[in-house]
Amino acid sequence: MKIGKIITDINLAKEVPRQIIDKIRQEVHEHRLLIFKNQELITGERQVEISKWFGELESTFYKHPKSPHPDVFRVSNDEQEGCTNVGRTGWHIDGSFMKEPFKFSLYYMASVPKQGDTAFVALTELIESLSEAVRARWERLWMVSDRRMQIVHPLIYRHPVTKYPTLCFHLGMTDAFLWDANTEQERLTDWPETTQILKEIHKEIVKDNRSLIYSHKWEDGDFIISDNLAVGHEATPETQYPKSDVGLRILHRTTIRGTNKPVK
Repeated sequence: MKIGKIITDINLAKEVPRQIIDKIRQEVHEHRLLIFKNQELITGERQVEISKWFGELESTFYKHPKSPHPDVFRVSNDEQEGCTNVGRTGWHIDGSFMKEPFKFSLYYMASVPKQGDTAFVALTELIESLSEAVRARWERLWMVSDRRMQIVHPLIYRHPVTKYPTLCFHLGMTDAFLWDANTEQERLTDWPETTQILKEIHKEIVKDNRSLIYSHKWEDGDFIISDNLAVGHEATPETQYPKSDVGLRILHRTTIRGTNKPVK
């Protein structure tokens, strides 16, 4: 599986030429993850400027007092420094609870711990790895978000830009699944069946000794831009180890407002 591209010759802290920005915007769809190495300090203001290359920011999260900017989500393994336990409820894309999920997520590790990866899975390859029977079942499923609006999205749909098959899902924020939506056979799952489907999705992601997964080991100066609609992710358990064990972890994340509702 080929996911991600490492970039070492662009300094995001400085002004970036328009033609390079255009290339970055193109390549993030091609590679799904762009991993910029050896960056200088990226301020909250600069992260927001970079994020605006990809569209309008949308902030749906708790504003931690130490966040460097209102549109920057600050997460940590210390509640005095940022929001804790973020990304630990299961594999997901960001914004699955919204009518139009986030297009991109951008990450900057402001304080790198000794342990605490962010794991990513390429969703097209995941779908293509399914058996015919499992793929046929998933094609019939819609996810029902656990937020108050109970947004319903097809589990499998076409990425709005690349047109490759992808998933809209959140293994920790799903109330139910809907079989055969908008047909006479439409049926809502009860919680035992919902749990079974969530476990099945998780099992498919981690199968074959996690061969579908890229686990990013953060280093000082790392900045990642992800095509949020093309990759699922989760924070590994080590991200919440106490700072006395692994050091202080501070991650700054921004998200770009979605413009497409997932459709079959």
